[in-house]
Amino acid sequence: MSDPATHDRIAKLVADHPVLLFMKGTPLFPQCGFSSRAIAMLDRLGIEYETVDVLQDMEIRQGIKEFSDWPTIPPLYVKGEFVGGSDIMMEMWEAGELHTLMDGIPTRAE
Repeated sequence: MSDPATHDRIAKLVADHPVLLFMKGTPLFPQCGFSSRAIAMLDRLGIEYETVDVLQDMEIRQGIKEFSDWPTIPPLYVKGEFVGGSDIMMEMWEAGELHTLMDGIPTRAE
């Protein structure tokens, strides 16, 4: 990774949040279709999750691609592990694997 400080920031974010989505925009106002689709799946699961708006931090936007070794936004991390982008999330959703992966994650307070 080109910037060790950015790598450390990303690693801390991933470690601090059981479910973390690096996305374009916010959950209430996603700025791309892939981020919107990822948020829709997480919302349907009813779990607690955190997001990072990569449009607000260009170092994170580039750094997460290197950190994940994944070229596209949004990458999802669960329990510190990289899961994939919205396409992988959709495949896992359809197979019921995304639900299983979230076992033990607290549900969102309504």
